[in-house]
Amino acid sequence: MTLSTWWLFIAMTFVVSATPGPNMLLIMSVSARHGVRASVMAMLGCMTALLAMMSISAAGMGAVLQSSPQVFEALRLAGAAYLAYLGIKVWRAPVQEASTAPAADGTPQAAVPAIPVIKTGAIYREAFLVAASNPKAILFAAAFFPQFIHADSPQFPQFAILLTTFTVIEVTWYFVYAVSGKRLSVYLQRAAVMKAFNRITGGVFVGFAALMATAKS
Repeated sequence: MTLSTWWLFIAMTFVVSATPGPNMLLIMSVSARHGVRASVMAMLGCMTALLAMMSISAAGMGAVLQSSPQVFEALRLAGAAYLAYLGIKVWRAPVQEASTAPAADGTPQAAVPAIPVIKTGAIYREAFLVAASNPKAILFAAAFFPQFIHADSPQFPQFAILLTTFTVIEVTWYFVYAVSGKRLSVYLQRAAVMKAFNRITGGVFVGFAALMATAKS
C-alpha cells in the first residue's frame, strides 16, 4: 500500500465516519444524559462490535452474506427490530418533574429532572448491540477495504494499518459527538426539555429502524 493510497483511505474514512448514524446518535445521547465518561463506555461498545464485524468480513463473512440473501435479510430485520425497540424505550423513558425544594441555606434550587442512573455495563451492551445491529457494516468492509489493499503485497499488515486508521478516525468523531452531547446537557435541566429530547432521539432511532427494514440489500 502506497502513501497516497493510505491518505485517500484517510480522507474517505473521515467523511464516512462523520456521517450521523445510530452509533453517533447513541454516543451523543449517552453523553447528554450521563456525561462524557459514560459515553466512553458507549464508544467501547460500538468499536468492539465494529472491529469484530470488520474482522469477520476479512475472514470472508461478507461473501457469505452476499451469496445468502436469506441470512442477510434475517440479520437486517433483527437489527431493525432492535433499533425500533431502543427508540421506543428512549421515547417512553420516564422524566419526573423537577424538585423546587429550597437548599440548606434557604436559596431556591435549580429545577433538575430526575435522570435515571445507568450502569456502565448496560451502556456498553446497548452500544455493542446498536453497532452490531446493521449487517451492512460487514458488506461495507468487504467492499471498502479491498479497494486500498494491494494484492501483490502481504495483505494482513495492510489490513492492520487500515483497521487501526479507521479506529482512530472513528473514535475521534465519537468524541466530537460526545462533546456535542455534553453541551446539550445544559439545556436538559428542565423536565420538559428532557422529555422533548427523549421523543426526538427515540423518533430518530425508529426512523433508522424503518430505513434499515425497508432498504434493499
